[in-house]
Amino acid sequence: MAVLKVIELLSESSESWEDATKVGIKKASKSVKNIRSAFVQSHSVTVKNGEVDKFRVNLKISFEVE
Repeated sequence: MAVLKVIELLSESSESWEDATKVGIKKASKSVKNIRSAFVQSHSVTVKNGEVDKFRVNLKISFEVE
């Protein structure tokens, strides 16, 4: 029987929400092992000079505890 833990993180990208999700998972996987899934809890953007500057996602990442 597997035991999973959930952590929450905020990731951003200048390209898209999809890219922000990929960036967050890739970065988290450098220090968190056995990532099983990610849930995008929310989307947001930062604005600079009246234009969208960054795309942000709030992720909940599940990983198996060894």
